[in-house]
Amino acid sequence: MKVNNTIGKLFGAMEDKTEFDTAYAHCDYPCGIYDPHLAQLSALTVVRMVDLMNSIPKPKPENPSEMLDYVHDMARAVEVKEKHAELCKHEIRIIWGDYIKPQHVQAHPELHEIVFNIMKFGGKAKQEPDREAAMALLNEVNKFAAIFWETKGIKTHKAKSPYDPHEEVVYPDL
Repeated sequence: MKVNNTIGKLFGAMEDKTEFDTAYAHCDYPCGIYDPHLAQLSALTVVRMVDLMNSIPKPKPENPSEMLDYVHDMARAVEVKEKHAELCKHEIRIIWGDYIKPQHVQAHPELHEIVFNIMKFGGKAKQEPDREAAMALLNEVNKFAAIFWETKGIKTHKAKSPYDPHEEVVYPDL
């Protein structure tokens, strides 16, 4: 505790000798690096995991080895699906809370509903292997990405992802 007290005294002395202006930032640290790409990649991963889960061969009950393989593969796919659904939600929450400003919402009043839908579809994707919910998550994240890039004055285009599940994603024209 002596170190903390010393640091506190040091900063207090510095503050007494200088006149610091209050610093304001839109986030925890003003890095300025925001990009919905990780949320999009996570939503694509959710779709891919659902597809893989549906393609895992069903075991024959009389074959314990097949049953073990099935449970193992399914457990791994479920874990990845749930991690990426949560990561998608997390990334959107960060951009929503730290980057989006009132003027963005004023220009795009649908933004509240899009973020709400991402949270709901992300939760649904975690709850069950529902491809419709996974695709709805991806579609809402793409809407969010298009608006995000528009707020930066950057045009976008849609293209199929170059890897499975080959679904459309919004890309910035850089």
